[in-house]
Amino acid sequence: MALNIQTFKTRSLTAVVFVIVMLAGLLWSKWSFIILFSIIFVGCWMEFVKLVRKIHPYNYPPYLFLGLIYITMPILMMLYLGFCKSYINDRYDDPNQFMYSSIYPCAIIFSIWINDTMAYIVGSLIGKTPFSKISPKKTWEGTLGGILLCIIVIGLLGHYIVIAKTIETKHWIAIAAICAIFGTVGDLLESKIKRMADVKDSGSIMPGHGGFLDRFDSLLVATPFVWLYVHLFMGY
Repeated sequence: MALNIQTFKTRSLTAVVFVIVMLAGLLWSKWSFIILFSIIFVGCWMEFVKLVRKIHPYNYPPYLFLGLIYITMPILMMLYLGFCKSYINDRYDDPNQFMYSSIYPCAIIFSIWINDTMAYIVGSLIGKTPFSKISPKKTWEGTLGGILLCIIVIGLLGHYIVIAKTIETKHWIAIAAICAIFGTVGDLLESKIKRMADVKDSGSIMPGHGGFLDRFDSLLVATPFVWLYVHLFMGY
């Protein structure tokens, strides 16, 4: 029991520090945003290389190109979303002026956090049907419950929060759905890679929570699809 309590304390403390660092990086300034995601990129890339070397110790270089796309493109797209025009348009004469805004990056990250949390809660309470052999703890009930509750919460926040109200609620609902669905895909993809490498965690940078890829696997897959939606359907 003492070990479980200590583990819980470690995970809780790490989670608090993680949230503070993420919010500070997202909200402080454009430079903190750039630095934050530069660190995330480097951390994810180093862990991916380590995993690929475990999977293909004698023939891993060809896979590094795919890994570079897997990791670099979502970072680049997050930067675009962070600087794309949004609710601050009406403060400037030029509607095409690009200014830093954390509204889309925050929406993506909050959607993923809400989906993961709700999926865990729903799955723990009523989950019975296994979702995938790749991740045995996931259930269909938890997965669908997480997606639905993520859409509801983000939709309500987008509708009632003043900053977000300048973007139509239907777009927040779409972004939440994209993040929840493709975030789950990202989680399964990373689980598959770890299983192939025969490791539990991608790294140990965050005590009790694993490494960079363990924390940002959903973000890496969800971000390009949010970028496509914003670019194609919102005209940014």
